[in-house]
Amino acid sequence: MAYEENRPAAAHAVSLTERAALTVSGVESVGSFDESVVEISTSRGLLVVRGSGLEMEQLNTDTGEMIVRGSVDSLEYEGDKGGKDGFFARLFR
Repeated sequence: MAYEENRPAAAHAVSLTERAALTVSGVESVGSFDESVVEISTSRGLLVVRGSGLEMEQLNTDTGEMIVRGSVDSLEYEGDKGGKDGFFARLFR
């Protein structure tokens, strides 16, 4: 168990092309998926994708890469597994 906690986080990147093709790396799991919301657990926290007509084109659990197609309206991170404090956390120490 200690090994998993100390291993470095997988590289994470997000690429959005024409708001229609989303490629995400560093994917650990997919929490929920429907045509309007996708919840993706990444090495940098939970990524919530909102849009319409969203379809999972590819999910490779070996490489941690995922491709989503559809009309993407927003990308939002909830939490951060990077261990770095945000601006306000550092300000109010």
